[in-house]
Amino acid sequence: MKIVAKIFTLAFLATAIALTGCSKKPKRPSPDQTMMGPNGGGSINPLDVNTVADANSGLEQRPEGVIEDEFTIRGLLQPVYFDYDKSGIKQSERAKLEAAAEYLKAHPEHRLLLEGYCDWRGTAEYNLSLGDRRANAAKKFLLSLGVATTKLESNSKGSLEATKSGTEEQMSKDRRAEVVILKK
Repeated sequence: MKIVAKIFTLAFLATAIALTGCSKKPKRPSPDQTMMGPNGGGSINPLDVNTVADANSGLEQRPEGVIEDEFTIRGLLQPVYFDYDKSGIKQSERAKLEAAAEYLKAHPEHRLLLEGYCDWRGTAEYNLSLGDRRANAAKKFLLSLGVATTKLESNSKGSLEATKSGTEEQMSKDRRAEVVILKK
């Protein structure tokens, strides 16, 4: 009799736990309650490049493709592109780093961050290492132009932002060293 009572008690507890543990799923908002609105298009388009930034956002208006915030300016200086699995600065890319050195001469209050990137091929560890070699190759070239070590930083992003299984053209854009201006 005690065994039957224990089994009944366990069955009752299991049922009670199952019933109290399952709650209703939250209702999803209807389309007209979302930013997109009922027809799939809202009054705000987050991808609209012509949208004017809030005056208090800390962003300054720059030429197309240039992003500026309180600490950095991205896109003002051109990236340096590399051949597949290489970290040497090509002759055709050297003018970009020469322009970066000239920018620093004209703006001695700024510094540069050189970010090395890779395409999607290779392991994450290998791509981080290759990105580091690319960033440091750009740094070494700038040092050879007379830029002070204190004005340069380098960092590797590896294949973090690479287009997976991209075309050759997309992959060639992923193999680069970005030249980011540091304002502080």
